[in-house]
Amino acid sequence: MPSDKKIERSTALSFGIFFSLIISFLMVVCSHSLWAFDLQRIETPQAATKLRQMIVLDARPVTKWREGHIPGAMSFSWEEYTRTDADGVKYRISPPEELAEALGSMGVSNSDAVLVYGDADSSWGGEGWLAWMLAWLGHRGCVYFLDGGIQSWEESGQPIHSDSSSKRPKTTYQVNLQQQVNISSEQLEAQQDHINLIDTRGYLTEWLPGHLPGAIHIPWEKFYQGLYRKTLSADALRSLLQKNGVDLKKPVVYYCSGGIRSGYAWLVHQLSGLPSAINFEGGTEKWARKRPLAGGAEADEDK
Repeated sequence: MPSDKKIERSTALSFGIFFSLIISFLMVVCSHSLWAFDLQRIETPQAATKLRQMIVLDARPVTKWREGHIPGAMSFSWEEYTRTDADGVKYRISPPEELAEALGSMGVSNSDAVLVYGDADSSWGGEGWLAWMLAWLGHRGCVYFLDGGIQSWEESGQPIHSDSSSKRPKTTYQVNLQQQVNISSEQLEAQQDHINLIDTRGYLTEWLPGHLPGAIHIPWEKFYQGLYRKTLSADALRSLLQKNGVDLKKPVVYYCSGGIRSGYAWLVHQLSGLPSAINFEGGTEKWARKRPLAGGAEADEDK
């Protein structure tokens, strides 16, 4: 029989652990509730009038930026800020401290209003990845997304520059990491029955050979429309998701190979006013390192 003192010590230890978990949970909840990512869609005429009030980031490949960009825009392409990690997983986002250093060296602070744009083409939706990255870093200033991208800007007769002299005084970018906009492979596996998992990759060359078990296939190109590749409206997105069997009562997680195309789908989702979505940044590259992909006949049945 255990002594009364041992029972008391065990009870006290259990209570202490329980209390610590409760405090940790409350700290996470409070930190998340105090932060809200301000993402807004903006059209070219409005963006042109507010250009001097925003820091402009071009999400296209650097070569495209050099050919011509919105006046004052600085290049911030995912190709420059992702890497193959120590486990051999491709397209992993750079560590937060490196991203903060890069942003600070460009004169971007956590509270600045930022205009993000691309072309929904050459960067594989990199403008969405960039907006998601800012959310992940806990950006507090407003992030504007230029709907229609640079093609809409050019068509409206707005100026295009090819100079690379746009520089701002260096500053410090303060990171307030928001883990809730990302998800790990372990969390995905544990929550698989309680979420919508959407694969935004190509069908023949990517989805068919292998995808995450239980996923629904909606390629990222379905999230924009028209000549200027403008993002789907809230109603159009809701219709697209429901038509493909997405249960809007459950959280939505988007993925691709490494979080780029799924970042674009995440962006469109966030702009729609639906409950917040998640971008699985690791994608199939991360999942497939330790877990099997579904494919073949099962993929055909899913489609």
